[in-house]
Amino acid sequence: MEDVLRRELGCSSVKATGHSGGGCISQGQSYDTDRGRVFVKVNSKAEAKRMFEGEMASLTAILETDTVKVPKPIKVLAGPGGGAMLVMEHMDMRSLSSHAAKLGAQLAALHLDNKKLGEMLQKEAGTVGRGRGQMQRPFVDQFGFDVVTCCGYLPQVNDWQKDWVTFYAQQRIQPQMDMVAKGSGDREALELWSALQLKIPDLFRDLDIVPALLHGDLWAGNVAEDSAGPVIFDPASFYGHSEYELAIAGMFGGFGRSFYSAYHSEIPRAPGFEKRLQLYQLFHYLNHWNHFGSGYRGSSLSIMRALTQ
Repeated sequence: MEDVLRRELGCSSVKATGHSGGGCISQGQSYDTDRGRVFVKVNSKAEAKRMFEGEMASLTAILETDTVKVPKPIKVLAGPGGGAMLVMEHMDMRSLSSHAAKLGAQLAALHLDNKKLGEMLQKEAGTVGRGRGQMQRPFVDQFGFDVVTCCGYLPQVNDWQKDWVTFYAQQRIQPQMDMVAKGSGDREALELWSALQLKIPDLFRDLDIVPALLHGDLWAGNVAEDSAGPVIFDPASFYGHSEYELAIAGMFGGFGRSFYSAYHSEIPRAPGFEKRLQLYQLFHYLNHWNHFGSGYRGSSLSIMRALTQ
């Protein structure tokens, strides 16, 4: 491993620190180099390169907004024993506690960033001779992302769509239901999904959704803080509805009242928020079902029943 990093990063010195970490999908290790300390995520799966390229693009996109801190990605490499590695900046982090409210405010800033870019463009469209280079990042007027990103190890369909309801139904829930059909052929789940599809447009009536850059997998295991403030990591980004972000955050806990209060002071709950939150949680329960098995079937079906009544 040290030889690979030395060669690929152009370092003369690479030494493991003994700091390691990981989750359900990948494992990681920190290394001291003559160019600073780095953290290396490793995954041996055949699809690891695609997964890490999506994560690198996600981290880069969030970094460019200058709203919430993420580790700076450095390079995706082939793994010495197969699979792939993602090299990124090492950060000394601890569990989120004192900076929860700051995270809420910064996450709202991330979600509002593209909307503010659009407003700035509109304002500047009528201004003659504006300074060149002021708008380095373009306004994104569709839902999707330039590359495939993975929520867990399963790829997400990020093809660009003008309509959010179409994007969410066809490119988030439908691929998950296709995996359920292929895996277990669960007839009740498939029948409920057929009924739910007819109801989804009603949940978005009179709602104007501006594409927001999302982390995409914001559960408590993917947030932390350092001495300066909050840090988020392991993203599966795309441009979507800001409410989607809060779905998995609410499923497994770890985000206190101060986080939600700070977030909603910037982005208030719109009418119908609670039902849409259930709809967004459906994706994550289905994704967990397809990752970890039928222990998540009951929650998936329960949401579909509630939303079709």
